[in-house]
Amino acid sequence: MKPAAVAALGAGRMGRGIALAFACAGQRVILIDVKDRNQADFEKLQGEAMQEIGEHLGALVDLGLLTEAAKHKVIARIEVSPRAAAAACLPPVNLLFEGVPEIMEAKAAALSFACRWLSDEAVVASTSSTFLSTALAGMVPQPQRFLNAHWLNPAHLIPLVELSPHPGTAPEVTRLLQETLERIGKVTVLCGPFPGYIVPRLQVVLMNEAARMIEAGVATAEDIDRATRYGFGVRYAAMGVVEFIDVGGNDILYYASRYLSEALDDQRYASPDIVGRYMNEGRNGLRDGKGFHDWSGRDVSEYRRSSTERIVDLLRIANKLPIFAD
Repeated sequence: MKPAAVAALGAGRMGRGIALAFACAGQRVILIDVKDRNQADFEKLQGEAMQEIGEHLGALVDLGLLTEAAKHKVIARIEVSPRAAAAACLPPVNLLFEGVPEIMEAKAAALSFACRWLSDEAVVASTSSTFLSTALAGMVPQPQRFLNAHWLNPAHLIPLVELSPHPGTAPEVTRLLQETLERIGKVTVLCGPFPGYIVPRLQVVLMNEAARMIEAGVATAEDIDRATRYGFGVRYAAMGVVEFIDVGGNDILYYASRYLSEALDDQRYASPDIVGRYMNEGRNGLRDGKGFHDWSGRDVSEYRRSSTERIVDLLRIANKLPIFAD
């Protein structure tokens, strides 16, 4: 068996996506099945995993992103290994992603099992979307080499990975994981060990509000989806949500929030204290030279031009460029 540097613990959806992400970038990866199966059941799982991986790659071939020859090279870099082979395949691994179901006992058992064979130098990252790194770090013998790495599905396509170290994570371990992920084309962000990371915490508010609007008869599901695709989505893909606050004006957010909280008689629309404090300090964003971001020294004309360019690029992809009459 050839040594592998990267392994995914758990051969389900997340593990397969992570394996694909690394294999597409040229890295050999082992998918380790953590369940104790008989040979026939393992071969069934192995076949299902490789079939799904092949289907994902086939879609990329159809889209012109890969050649058929490249597809087979990617597949050859992925190995699905049974639990019984862990003693042989885990010692050379220096980066392990745990991706078993979101059950604390299952994660504890899987991490304990894997760490019997991993070297003390291996970095261990849980892909948990539920449990905090502070709650999981005690499950490994080298907690300073442990953190959470929250991938977004489909993991082989979505660039973002949210990294959440715990207070005892060695800074060089976090940097190493950032560099490793960015070498395969991922975008990393850091967030503290708080529930929801960044993306899930934002999106759960959005999704629940969409459901409330349907419940209240504000708009249909179809119109809400059109609004998010062609309004909300385009703008926040062109600039981040905090950047958007600064460009529009922190004071605008304050007054809009106050109006909605009063008109709908619901305090969930009220702005947090930081918005009012920044407004009173004259930190309203781009026009003040400071807001949540520091805009001092920025060429505003160049910023507006590049922002327009990003929006136009997204509209071109969506086939929704403005109509210009002769």
